[in-house]
Amino acid sequence: MNRKRFAAGAICWLSVCAVLSGCGAFGKEPLERPYSFEERRLTLEPDREETGSGQLFAADLCVIEDESMFDAGAVTSEAAALFSIDDEQVMYSKNAFERLYPASITKVMTAIVAIKYGNLQDVVTVTEDAVITESGATLCGIHPGDQLTLEQLLYGLMLPSGNDAGAAIAVHMGGSIEGFAEMMNEEARQLGATGTHFVNPHGLTDENHYTTAYDLYLIFNEALKLPKFREVTGTTAYTASYTDGNGSPVLKTWEGGNWYLVGQRETPQGLTVFSGKTGTTQAAGYCLIMASRDEQEKEYISVVLKAGSRNGLYDNMTNIISKIVD
Repeated sequence: MNRKRFAAGAICWLSVCAVLSGCGAFGKEPLERPYSFEERRLTLEPDREETGSGQLFAADLCVIEDESMFDAGAVTSEAAALFSIDDEQVMYSKNAFERLYPASITKVMTAIVAIKYGNLQDVVTVTEDAVITESGATLCGIHPGDQLTLEQLLYGLMLPSGNDAGAAIAVHMGGSIEGFAEMMNEEARQLGATGTHFVNPHGLTDENHYTTAYDLYLIFNEALKLPKFREVTGTTAYTASYTDGNGSPVLKTWEGGNWYLVGQRETPQGLTVFSGKTGTTQAAGYCLIMASRDEQEKEYISVVLKAGSRNGLYDNMTNIISKIVD
């Protein structure tokens, strides 16, 4: 049912997505080659006079013209970027089009698909797909047979970064992990995130699961248009009440991991962080995407990918968001 609603909404974009991707059946296979900077720039250029796909995407987007104008040494991470949403201005960019592993930042797209195409009041029965045994994988602690609402699973997905919650959402909405990944890829294509390919809803490492800092900006920008996303990712703790497979009540509290939101790292004066998602795997390093607001209520998206340590991640993020108030 949910996948049918998704497909119906997506089909009118098919011709546009084919232009962007260079292929007819989008969302099923990785791109054969990266979508070049020049092709993307022309597609997203705000003042193009021609009608067509450019007008659909460019009206309210930041476009990176030239990274050489920014000091690459300002951050030590592999990639980083800062965008002013309101002014449509690129304030910093380093390796924004390099394909990298996103780790749990993947869950931003999982949340988008769940919120836009799911019924948050649906009761979801957790299946065996939610049993994740990979070493170091973050979990919210649900088990096969547990029954939660889709909304509760969103909190389990985004606060403790539950890979098990991601799998439960995927099977409920897509029928399988693979089916849901197709939905994620379709949504990415619609947003112009052509350097992105997903194979799972949680971000555990796979060579065919990748994105770029710029694509994450496009994805997060879309997420911020959803009030429920802002609500969930702006929450520091949430208590879920649900039943287990035996019908017994379960009460579980989940806490967020963004150091700015929980007070473990000081935000530069004049800024307020109000949304974000962390991600960490050995292959991806330490990653963070987030939204902040200045005293004039202007909003910004910042992303750091593949930092060498958790402290280094927040050092890098502080360095780039400080540009907002410098």
